[in-house]
Amino acid sequence: QVQLVESGGGLVQAGGSLRLSCAASGRTFSSYAMGWFRQAPGKEREFAAAIRWRGWWTEYAESVKERFTISGDSAKNTVDLQMNNLKPEDTAVYYCAAVKGGSSWFLRNKAEYDYWGQGTQVTVSS
Repeated sequence: QVQLVESGGGLVQAGGSLRLSCAASGRTFSSYAMGWFRQAPGKEREFAAAIRWRGWWTEYAESVKERFTISGDSAKNTVDLQMNNLKPEDTAVYYCAAVKGGSSWFLRNKAEYDYWGQGTQVTVSS
């Protein structure tokens, strides 16, 4: 089975930076796209950023635009999320996810994703 594992979370002060990484293991596969979602306590899991390998198309939630940058390697099924100028409202568990194949125009929708990591905690203090 395909496994996704996130790393890089931690505790930072507001205005600081973190870089999250996600790597696939187990059964090999070719992903169509990969993304990052986050879930704060008491809230639904929400879209943060995604990358479609075809055309290197990226999407970002309005709340993270100009602060977060997604990148990766389609051949290795790895994806990173560089997070700059972090704010307390960025505090959440961050999940890596992958679309295994085909196509999708709705990468902001968590239902489009086939594989998920276990999540990594990001805490931003004032």
